[in-house]
Amino acid sequence: MKRNYQTELDAIIDSFDKKPTLLLHSCCGPCSSYVLEYLSRYFDITVLYFNPSIYPDNEYRLRLDNQKKLLELTGWARILEIGYDHDSFLDLVKGYEDQPEGGERCAICFRQRIFKTAEMASALGFEYFTTTLTVSPHKNAELINSISEQAEQLYNIKHLPSDFKKRNGYKRSVELSKELGLYRQDYCGCEFSMRGKDDYEAY
Repeated sequence: MKRNYQTELDAIIDSFDKKPTLLLHSCCGPCSSYVLEYLSRYFDITVLYFNPSIYPDNEYRLRLDNQKKLLELTGWARILEIGYDHDSFLDLVKGYEDQPEGGERCAICFRQRIFKTAEMASALGFEYFTTTLTVSPHKNAELINSISEQAEQLYNIKHLPSDFKKRNGYKRSVELSKELGLYRQDYCGCEFSMRGKDDYEAY
């Protein structure tokens, strides 16, 4: 039976009697907008901006600036940035450069970012971790949650199951991006995803 990650998240939230701490990996301001609007009601959130896949450097900086802009405008969370190291991503995906979007190269990219988030959450004493990646209609929520569960076991830190595109999450992220004047990119992030730019409206 296919899992309903939103229902699982609802059950976890319903068990709270206080706001636990959450380290939330974010790929960009627009994707995090709905997720933060929603989760900030239930969690004390720190956004982890760790995205070594993004290319080129000025695109990384633009997305980081818009992430900071969102947080400054809303106050939904604080931010923790890990420096930009694109070479670390390229080393991991060597040999997978020609894979189609959504293939093994993307799974490697998800794993790098999610595992780092879990590692940081455990080291810094957070109660939970999760990622905004499931808000995108272009991303496989089952794969992302599976990788997150592996990280949960490895780093002994609780993962929040998610499929943030549910309940019109993606639609709301588009609305918030327009309302707040956030830059919305037209490709996922790495140089290989640029080849499919025409397949997407905007992320």
